[in-house]
Amino acid sequence: MSDLVIPAPSVPTLPTSTGGRFPVRRVFCVGRNYAAHAREMGHDPDREPPFFFTKPADAIVADDADTPYPTETERLEHEVELVVAIGTAGSDIDPAHALEHVWGYAVGLDLTRRDLQAEAKRLGRPWDMAKGFDASAPIGTLVPAAGVDPTAGTVELRIDGEIAQTGDLAEQIWSVAEVIAPLSRFVRLEPGDLVMTGTPEGVGRIERGALLEGEIVGVGRVVTRVA
Repeated sequence: MSDLVIPAPSVPTLPTSTGGRFPVRRVFCVGRNYAAHAREMGHDPDREPPFFFTKPADAIVADDADTPYPTETERLEHEVELVVAIGTAGSDIDPAHALEHVWGYAVGLDLTRRDLQAEAKRLGRPWDMAKGFDASAPIGTLVPAAGVDPTAGTVELRIDGEIAQTGDLAEQIWSVAEVIAPLSRFVRLEPGDLVMTGTPEGVGRIERGALLEGEIVGVGRVVTRVA
């Protein structure tokens, strides 16, 4: 007989190209990892080390499901990103060995209540409700790390068939290894953790009903409609 006083929450999972499901433990995100995006947001990318924020695991939207338009915002924005899935635990990881901790990669969307984020920045408050809201992380199918080059590949987002964002993984300020290593000094990374690695320039507003299709060459796609 269980001693739990409420039913245990279910564990969010992502589909994989191998046929199984990847259980998600935590979702970390790195900010301003492309110079052009940092500049379009009003920051100097040459002066900032990587910084991190989080989304709850149950913010994930999987299997090409629709994404509900969130409450409490009039400016929902898109950010297409490479997602890294951790398969091997580690802390204080050497950048030279960081990719050994990666299970695989996917394409994801870091959805943002930009008006709430701007107000939080103005008031010096946390970003949680701007970044970590329900259904704020649509993510596609994970593919195993073997055979994927996380240092180069076109990154693109189309909205209703029109290109909204385009860039290349080669434009990242910090490579995947250079993101994993400092993050692992703040927290011990565990199997099931995801790391969203930042977005290229071109972030913008999403209207209700829009169809979002993100793609990274050599990795895959993410598709969702904002319901």
